[in-house]
Amino acid sequence: MSNHAHSESLELRVQFDTAEQQRDASTLGMWLFLVTEVMFFGGMFAAYTVYRNLYPEVFAICSSSLNAVLGAVNTCVLLLSSFTMVMAVRAGQLGQQKAIIWFLILTLLFGGIFLGVKAVEWKEKFDEHHIPGQAAFHLEGLQQADQGHAQLFFSLYFAMTGLHALHMVIGAGILLGLILHAKQGRYSASYYTPVDVAGLYWHFVDVIWIFLFPLLYLIDRHLGK
Repeated sequence: MSNHAHSESLELRVQFDTAEQQRDASTLGMWLFLVTEVMFFGGMFAAYTVYRNLYPEVFAICSSSLNAVLGAVNTCVLLLSSFTMVMAVRAGQLGQQKAIIWFLILTLLFGGIFLGVKAVEWKEKFDEHHIPGQAAFHLEGLQQADQGHAQLFFSLYFAMTGLHALHMVIGAGILLGLILHAKQGRYSASYYTPVDVAGLYWHFVDVIWIFLFPLLYLIDRHLGK
């Protein structure tokens, strides 16, 4: 039995007849999961849109207080992580074990950089007393009557970016598992389904940020200056 065939036979689950059937089922399962995630994030996006339309000037001032430079840096970092994830999947298709490992490590590194930059942003908001519920909460440029609306903005900001960061942490855990398995030689050109499915999840998390960045940082930002 060849190495590829041996690897495929070890990883094929009993409920599937062929590796192709297993791969299709795994991919479909991930797409169904991502649909539920879209609905989950969609509720937050809808709430943000409604309140932004109700308090456009307050939300514009709040947006202008966010660090757009760090947000843009994180956007670039995630785009790079998507590229390295694509390359990891490609390496899996070619059965290149070492390349799978290195591209997964790079993806994990970029994910760590993203979370580190996000932590710096959150620390800035804490130092500026922009944490909802703080007795000292105050945003320059707003009247006292609008401070509550500003807290609503930052409640949505921390909820949306926090949930996204949680998905990044989960993704990092998945990548660590993939790296461990790749080092054990579990993947080949005939079996790389976990890498492929994890790639779908990682790209979904990246796409969510592509929507969060302009929505939170850029829309009507100039009006708050």
